[in-house]
Amino acid sequence: METLAITLLVIDTIALIVLVLLQSGKSAGLSGAISGGAEQLFGKQKARGIDAVLHKATIVAGVLFFVLAFSTAYVIG
Repeated sequence: METLAITLLVIDTIALIVLVLLQSGKSAGLSGAISGGAEQLFGKQKARGIDAVLHKATIVAGVLFFVLAFSTAYVIG
């Protein structure tokens, strides 16, 4: 059971890294990061096409990462 949990966690970690690296950057620099966060928070700019799919897949992989991390710690500990 421990081996299965660790293997799933490693696979999800690699998938999460790949999904983040495949996404296109919104803006450059610190000011771009602040304005990009505000636009995302207030919904002024909606992602279209493949960016939307990558964004949703990243959220799913991130949630799955935390669930697997906690469950792996529970199984091992």
